[in-house]
Amino acid sequence: MPPLPVPLEARFGLLGHIGLTAYFGLLDIGQPKAGETLVVSAAAGAVGSLVGQIGKIKGCRVVGIAGSREKCEWITQELGFDAAIDYRTEDLEESLRRHCPDGVDVYFENVGGQTLETLLNHMNDRGRIPVCGMISGYNATRPEPGPGNLFQLIVHRLRMEGFLVTDYLPRAAEAVADLVRWHGEGRLRYRVDVTQGLENAPAAFLKLFDGSNRGKVLIQTGPEN
Repeated sequence: MPPLPVPLEARFGLLGHIGLTAYFGLLDIGQPKAGETLVVSAAAGAVGSLVGQIGKIKGCRVVGIAGSREKCEWITQELGFDAAIDYRTEDLEESLRRHCPDGVDVYFENVGGQTLETLLNHMNDRGRIPVCGMISGYNATRPEPGPGNLFQLIVHRLRMEGFLVTDYLPRAAEAVADLVRWHGEGRLRYRVDVTQGLENAPAAFLKLFDGSNRGKVLIQTGPEN
């Protein structure tokens, strides 16, 4: 493959497993259509932020769920999301009614737990839910209660499907071509959170769980070559 017209950091913040996860999770499983409403949890994260922008490229109304005012402002003011919900300070149920008055067609799932339960109550018939992750339970000391409304899957004939990025490695070139082109056109942005020095890796890793990172977490151990 010839050299790509993007900086080295883009191999981690735009391409690689991050870009493939966002691209195929949304487009293959979510199958968004122009005019539909897409909701993305962990929307200011490395994957979620790309998912929302790809949804906009495909003509969707995009609502992101994030964990601070700064993150909500970033995804709306810089990335072009139509609306954002700060789950730490806003009532998710009420906010979804306000920002998604016609319901939700695609929900890109990164969180699980109560967030998933709430979204299930807002899905439209034939809605799609790509399940990328469930970070709300990763550090739980005991299993979280499962959503108590899974019957909504039947009532609304929903499709909920988990996936691994390795499923799509044979098609990586397809995603890379679109991601690089959209980035070059100024339609797709990414952000990386770089920590200097391998000795600081533990502190950088913990950012993934307290939400303090601003984009894809990277450890830089030397100069770029």
